[in-house]
Amino acid sequence: MDVITGPVISILLIALNLYMWVVLIGVILSWLVAFNVVNTSNRFVYMVGDFCYRATEPILGRIRSFLPNLGGLDISPVVLILAIIFLKEFLVRLAYKIA
Repeated sequence: MDVITGPVISILLIALNLYMWVVLIGVILSWLVAFNVVNTSNRFVYMVGDFCYRATEPILGRIRSFLPNLGGLDISPVVLILAIIFLKEFLVRLAYKIA
């Protein structure tokens, strides 16, 4: 593998993994807040929720604009996670092809 492309692909894979975890944590935290399991008046919960919202909302908002309105069901995180998985597989295959 090339000297530059190997580490770049590795960094991109790590970043995609971290972003997927941020999306999952944001979804789980929003469920926990909705079912009153955790309270956002707790400073730590608020900070984690705010970080997840700010990190994921720009992309999720764009995905929501293309998806039909399903009432109270928001499937944009599922679409985003599937896109991340597709992108990771693409990068892995690209790395194998380059090597």
